[in-house]
Amino acid sequence: MRTPQYPSLYQINTRVWINELARRFGKPMTLDDIPDSELDRITEMGFDWVWLLSVWQTGPDAQRVSRSNPEWRREFHETLPDLTDEDIPGSGFAITGYTVHDKLGGDAAMARLRERLKARGVKLMLDFVPNHMGLGHPWVEAHPEYFVHGSQSDYAKAPQNYTRVQRTSGDLVLAYGRDPYFAGWPDTLQLNYANPDLQAAMTGELIRIAGQCDGVRCDMAMLVLPDVFERTWRQRAPLFWPRATQSVRERYPDFCFMAEVYWDLEWELQQQGFDYAYDKRLYDRLRDHQARPVREHFRAGLDYQNKLARFLENHDEPRAAA
Repeated sequence: MRTPQYPSLYQINTRVWINELARRFGKPMTLDDIPDSELDRITEMGFDWVWLLSVWQTGPDAQRVSRSNPEWRREFHETLPDLTDEDIPGSGFAITGYTVHDKLGGDAAMARLRERLKARGVKLMLDFVPNHMGLGHPWVEAHPEYFVHGSQSDYAKAPQNYTRVQRTSGDLVLAYGRDPYFAGWPDTLQLNYANPDLQAAMTGELIRIAGQCDGVRCDMAMLVLPDVFERTWRQRAPLFWPRATQSVRERYPDFCFMAEVYWDLEWELQQQGFDYAYDKRLYDRLRDHQARPVREHFRAGLDYQNKLARFLENHDEPRAAA
């Protein structure tokens, strides 16, 4: 498979894509049902990679949050004026298991799709969400020590950041997943990177994912850096990324890691094993029509610039056509 110096990547919201195909063909669809013409269209546009967003298993608990959160529903309605509950499957980042969602056909269907892409010279990228898991993840029962715990006092003082979780072996107060500048994401639970066992478990998840694709886009990758984690949770965490990326590459030497990263931490994550880091600062400068900062941006060393992922749009930004 060709490896161009500057590969191009096409992001697809998998659930939206499958739903659109189902409406077009008038029947339920899985990954197995994607017609060759769709894959040929992507190939003919010249893309080297396809990033299939939101393929992993999610659960009903997170879906209920998405459907009941008034602020989120307001945003959804702006995008889809005739919004109904059936249009809200829940966030693809509130993961309850790194297996391909059963409604998409499961792991076997993804493996077959990967082979079809490979035959066209296109590599497959999937999501990895290091910072948190979705409500209802099996680890809540089996490994509660993998999550950041809170007290009743924490819950009372900051209900936007903590939740009471019911378990068969006793209820707990656990933290929502979050970054240090915003309230928690109420459909997720924060993983505790100060716990070496959690780090080992997440490395194991990464290795399993790496057997299913050619690369991962790591959601908010900087949140598990020791300084950021300590600032957010007042606990010092060991380094995760250097050991995790090395462990994957021992089994899959050509595996690609792309970091969603902000706060001028791009270089740091490049040094910790990432092939690419988001170049959000360039996007912002282009959007703001700031010619001098754009020109100065391109004066950085090529050892840095060649490992930046530059984008026209992604799911967190306005559509490029706008």
